[in-house]
Amino acid sequence: MQAPTDPRSELAGLAARGIGDWAVDPSRRVADPEHVRRAGVLVLFGVLDSMPADASGPVPRDLDVLLQRRSTTLGHHPGEISFPGGGVEASDADITATALREAVEETGLDPSGVDILGTLPELALPRSNNLVTPVLAWWARTSQVTAVDEREAVEVFRMPVADLLNPDNRASVQRSVGNRTFRIPAFEVDGVVVWGFTAIVLARIFDELGWSVPWDTARLVEP
Repeated sequence: MQAPTDPRSELAGLAARGIGDWAVDPSRRVADPEHVRRAGVLVLFGVLDSMPADASGPVPRDLDVLLQRRSTTLGHHPGEISFPGGGVEASDADITATALREAVEETGLDPSGVDILGTLPELALPRSNNLVTPVLAWWARTSQVTAVDEREAVEVFRMPVADLLNPDNRASVQRSVGNRTFRIPAFEVDGVVVWGFTAIVLARIFDELGWSVPWDTARLVEP
């Protein structure tokens, strides 16, 4: 597969045309609709500075995505790898403003260097009773990032997309709820396991853009 010459344009095109319901199981919605918490996350792609990435694959080797590791003291999804983001506040103009505000608060990035490309459909997280909207963005002018508040996130880092797409780094996490067993997309890069909501979003973006490379779908990992 030929590498895309302009990932930014492809991501913007995806945001413009939209995609369908992308839940692992579309029948699974939030447990308590009356008290659902709406949230936005910033799915921020950009160009790496000096971090090495796998040179093979369908994307330029310098493409990356911003991720963070959540604090282990959080009540929901503790210790997981996530996108920056959080719950809607009354002062937010829209879900895009929510995602950008939360990203600034959590990572210290300069919002003036972020180009918002659009939003993707919200995804239900039954375990935390959240409806989360991924906001696609491009890092037009990068800035220094760090874990600003370690009560929320203990690490902020940029992950090479080429490493995520490497078939050797693709896997699934298997979970059971009652009598039902299902698999969730996962990535394992240098001992870092990305799974759950974050991996679902990334995997669907990669599939929709034709970036995914065939991988062993039987491979399982534990987060």
